[in-house]
Amino acid sequence: MIDLNQEVQFVKGVGPNRVKLLSRLEIHTLKDLITYYPRDHEDRSKVTKIADAIEGEEVLIQAVCVSKMSEIRTRRRNMTIYKLIVRDDTASAILTWYNQSYLKSRFHLGETYSFFGKVTKKNGAVEMMSPTFDDEGKTKNTGKIIPLYPLTYQLSQNTIRQIIENGLNMAKGYLRETLPENLLQEYRLLGLEEAIRKIHFPENFDEFTLARKRLVFEELLSMQLALLTLKSQYTGEEKGIAFSEEAKMSEVINNLPFHLTKAQLRVLEEIDNDMEKEKPMNRLLQGDVGSRKNNC
Repeated sequence: MIDLNQEVQFVKGVGPNRVKLLSRLEIHTLKDLITYYPRDHEDRSKVTKIADAIEGEEVLIQAVCVSKMSEIRTRRRNMTIYKLIVRDDTASAILTWYNQSYLKSRFHLGETYSFFGKVTKKNGAVEMMSPTFDDEGKTKNTGKIIPLYPLTYQLSQNTIRQIIENGLNMAKGYLRETLPENLLQEYRLLGLEEAIRKIHFPENFDEFTLARKRLVFEELLSMQLALLTLKSQYTGEEKGIAFSEEAKMSEVINNLPFHLTKAQLRVLEEIDNDMEKEKPMNRLLQGDVGSRKNNC
């Protein structure tokens, strides 16, 4: 039996150091983790030909490695620059990473990879700085819609995505539905477990929209029910000041330098009646611009 309130340290991929980093994000339990919703989503599902890549845009390319990784050491900043040349059937591109020594033997001549990153162009050549990548046929970092999370600087997007995915797999089947079936059917809402999974990892933006609709609906419903509960307690337990019925507003109204509309007179009459009762009155006086509501 999985307890959603168990500490996040029991989720796969979370060690003592990451527990501290997650706590900075107010993530302490499994429930906190799976309800740490993305701030945005990035579409990495559409492949762009290298020749069609536009400078300044982030694009996904699928290309063959046509060079070995070159390594350039710079004395000035004690930095190592790694460059790789790839090509599709339209053009070639130069990919660049900084101080990523593990990449030296990561790519192999003649093999195809997916790369996602921002395009720059120098002297007509297409370049990408520090692109994310996957082997051909893999979709861990590319080829799909990717969630983007608010982060502490020591947690990467890849890390938090993997931890949340592990948490969702751990909680699968243990998320109890919080809305009655009739509401789900009437408003065509996703179930809670499906909505939480799809708000993180939607297959498309239609799924994201449906997931967001369900979660926002529940949040607003909870807020409304809480306000109604407070109002009920307040009006049931507190007593207001019952003003005398002999006090009339007509004398004040007759001395106004303008005539009130029928709607304004009606509202004032309702207010007058409410003020004669012990029940506390809560009103919002609303009117269009120029309706002299400030004078009422």
